[in-house]
Amino acid sequence: MTDTSDTRPAEGEARAPRRSRLRRVMRYIPLIAPILLWAVPCWVLLHTGQHWPLPVTLIGTALFVLGLVGMPLAMARGHGRRQQDRAAIVGDTLLGTSWVLFTWSVLIGGLLRLFLTVAEVGEGQDRARTVTWAVLAVSAVLLGWGYAEARRVPRVRRLDVRLPRLGAGLDGLRVVLITDTHYGPLDRARWSARVCETVNTLEADLVCHTGDIADGTAERRRAQALPLGTVRATRDRVYVTGNHEYYSEAQGWVDLMEELGWEPLRNRHLLLERGGDTLVVAGVDDVTAESSGLAGHRAHLAGALEGADPDLPVLLLAHQPTFVDRAVAGGVDLQLSGHTHGGQIWPFHHLVRLDQPALAGLSRHGARTLLYTSRGTGFWGPPFRVFAPSEITLLVLRSPHPTTSP
Repeated sequence: MTDTSDTRPAEGEARAPRRSRLRRVMRYIPLIAPILLWAVPCWVLLHTGQHWPLPVTLIGTALFVLGLVGMPLAMARGHGRRQQDRAAIVGDTLLGTSWVLFTWSVLIGGLLRLFLTVAEVGEGQDRARTVTWAVLAVSAVLLGWGYAEARRVPRVRRLDVRLPRLGAGLDGLRVVLITDTHYGPLDRARWSARVCETVNTLEADLVCHTGDIADGTAERRRAQALPLGTVRATRDRVYVTGNHEYYSEAQGWVDLMEELGWEPLRNRHLLLERGGDTLVVAGVDDVTAESSGLAGHRAHLAGALEGADPDLPVLLLAHQPTFVDRAVAGGVDLQLSGHTHGGQIWPFHHLVRLDQPALAGLSRHGARTLLYTSRGTGFWGPPFRVFAPSEITLLVLRSPHPTTSP
C-alpha cells in the first residue's frame, strides 16, 4: 500500500497540556459500562416486541446475565494480581463481543426498526425479530472478520515524508515503525516471528519500536518477544517504553530489549549520519513513567536532546501522540507514536479522540512538527480489530533537495 506524504491539520496544535476529558469520563465507566454493554443488547434482542417462546427468552436472558457477571470476574482474575492467562482470554473476548453487540444493537435496533416502521414492512413482532436476526448476523460477521484481522500479520503501509530540514545525504532514509505488539495471554510467538520476517524484507536503515511490547513481565512473555532479536537494520534498532511496560516491570523490558540488540532511548539520543548529513534520533519514556514510581523513569525531552545541535533535524520516538505538544515546543521535526490502535474496534475511536490529538496517520502540529501515529502492530485485550487494521509502517524520509533519487 502506498500513501502520499500529505498531512492533515490536527486540533489543538501546540497548545499547553490539558486535563484529559477522557480520564474524567473514565472515572464512571467501570461502574456503568458492563451493565450497558450487556443490558442494552439483551433488551433489544429479546424484550422489545419479539415475543419469543418462553424458553428462548429465559435462556437468552440467562446468557446475557452470565456475560454481565462473568466478564468482570474473568478480567479481574486475568489482569489482576493472579494474572491467569485463560481467565484473561475469556474476559477479553467477552469484552470485545459485548462491545460489538452493544454497538450494533443500538445502530441496527434504532435505524432498521425505524426504516421497517416507516416503510410499513411486516407487523410489530416480525419487525422486532428481523432486527434481532440482523444484529446477530452483523455481529457474528464482524467478530469473525475482526478476529482474523487481529491475528494476521499486518500489512505494510508505506509513506514518503518530506522534512524541510533533512539534509540531501539522508534523502531516502528508510524508517520502519512497529509498535503496540502487546504480546499477552494468547501465545503469539509464531506471529511475532512472521512480523519480524516481514520487517526484514523492507531493508530498513532504522527500525523503531515505540512501546507496549507486551502485557506481562519480560520473563513471562520472553518467548513471544525473542523474535525481535532477529530484526535487521543497516543502522540502528531503537525502542522506547509504552504505558503498558509500567504495568509490568518496565526495567525488565528495557533490559530484555537491550539484550536482544535494540537501543533503548530512555531520554537520550543517537546520531545517524549518511552522505555527510546527520539526523538526531531521540526517544523519551512514556508520559506515565514518572507516576509509576520506578526510579529514573520519566518523560524528559530536554534530557533526550541535551547536547544535540539545534540546527539538526530531530526524529523523536514517544509512545503517546499526546506528547506532541512538548515535541512542538522542543522543535522536533517528526514524532513517531502508537498507543491509539486506531480505535481497534469501531466506534471506540471516538473515545480515543477525546484523549489524543491524533488517531492514526500523518498530521501536522505547529509550523514544523509532523506526527505519525501508527494503528499498532498487534492488539490489546479483545482479540478483534474492526475497521482499524493493524500495520507495519515504512516511512521513507525525503529531503527538499535530494542529490539522488533512490
